Amino acid sequence: MNPSYLKKYVEMHPGNKMAWYLLGKEYERSGQVGKANYCFNKAGHIYEAFESSKVPAEVWKEYEAKLLEASAQKERRSRRKRKLLLALMILLLMFIPSINDPSIAENSMMAGDTSSIEEDYLTLPVQEADNPPAAPVQGPRAASLAFTAKAYGGGAGNKALGELIMDKGPQAQLTAVLGMRQHGKWLLWKRDMPVMFTVERDPASGRAAVQSYDAKSCECKPPDEGPLRKKANQWTKEQEANAVVASAVEHFRQKNGRKPAKLGELVKPYPDNWIAGSSPELEAAFERAVQANLDPSGTGANGSSKGSSTKSAAGTDGEIRSNAHAGSKPFFNEPLEILVDKTSHRLALVSGNVILRSYKVGLGADRTPEGSYAITEKIVNPNGRSNGEFGSRGMQLSDTNYAIHGTNEPDSIGKDESLGCIRMSKEDVEELFDLAPKGTKVTVGKGIVPDLSADSEIRFVLQDRPDQTNPHRTYHWLF
Repeated sequence: MNPSYLKKYVEMHPGNKMAWYLLGKEYERSGQVGKANYCFNKAGHIYEAFESSKVPAEVWKEYEAKLLEASAQKERRSRRKRKLLLALMILLLMFIPSINDPSIAENSMMAGDTSSIEEDYLTLPVQEADNPPAAPVQGPRAASLAFTAKAYGGGAGNKALGELIMDKGPQAQLTAVLGMRQHGKWLLWKRDMPVMFTVERDPASGRAAVQSYDAKSCECKPPDEGPLRKKANQWTKEQEANAVVASAVEHFRQKNGRKPAKLGELVKPYPDNWIAGSSPELEAAFERAVQANLDPSGTGANGSSKGSSTKSAAGTDGEIRSNAHAGSKPFFNEPLEILVDKTSHRLALVSGNVILRSYKVGLGADRTPEGSYAITEKIVNPNGRSNGEFGSRGMQLSDTNYAIHGTNEPDSIGKDESLGCIRMSKEDVEELFDLAPKGTKVTVGKGIVPDLSADSEIRFVLQDRPDQTNPHRTYHWLF
């Protein structure tokens, strides 16, 4: 007999006095007298009755075996029930007449809460009634492809699928869902996130097919994600450009009382270099940004508060609440912010509770002051040098003597050796310089960023860079 199995049984059935008695006997045989006595007390009169009886040992073993078999049968019934719920969910996907019909969506939720169904749905590579797996999207249909990103792991996959089903907004024919790692409230964004699954809809019948791309979850051999991977990398690049432009537009509006008329107003030589350069993705993002993607009233596109990273674009269960179909509007709906954690020596670029980048930085312990700042200047090659104490990039904090900058002492990264400034490696500070517009909020504190790497193998690099040097000033930052 396995005491741990009996322990599990009595936890599930605390009123079964015989089970308590049997567990006590197991503890007694193993010499754990204290635990045995506790179980005998729980057994009550059963202990008194059977301790004075002459029941053969074989009878006890047979009873224990039946007890365990009954528990195993219950677990098997529970698994069958989950499979039945899974099948019901797939049937709902196949026969929904119109995904956009609110009454159908409500009925599907009444039939079964998709958030409670385990990720077993991913074991079905493609599910359609009596039809073979859907052919890859080709020709004109490829234009309807949309991407989004969701938390994955711990049951989050079926929540993402349920959200796609319940979304009453415009539906793409094929939606690919990329997976973000989750750590507490934080979701980790990467340029090369894996494809979790796709949902393909037939506009004529309203049927939907789910295709898993996660071999571990579906216990199958998923199709090659190569054709989707190239498009997914381009989508993530576009979403980062959207976030940069939208944030820059909002900071420009706050400073000048109006929005820029063209991207060229943001990409100018120092000191008007709100953005460090341009790219085709930034050009495409500009028109969307000037149409008030960021609401100056203090709420994001989904009605959540903007001023703090704790009030975020994602719910407490790790789901992004809006922009589920990111082919129709930008994914990030809160301004970019920088968080610097003095405990973990991490600098994170975030939008709401999504971490776009997280870099190891060098600090100055108590010499690095805590508080809120904003990037007021962005300088290339501070003091005319790319290999000096400030490295190749500098971002001054609120007209103080503190800055985020590079360093000619790379071994100090991750340590408290600066006089108060925030030191970064050359590659990291140059990427952050391109990602964080002038005006970006910077918060320095303790315990505000997890010690997790969220840098990407694919760097964000801008082109068509104006002159952003400032030869007329010598900077005296506390490096």
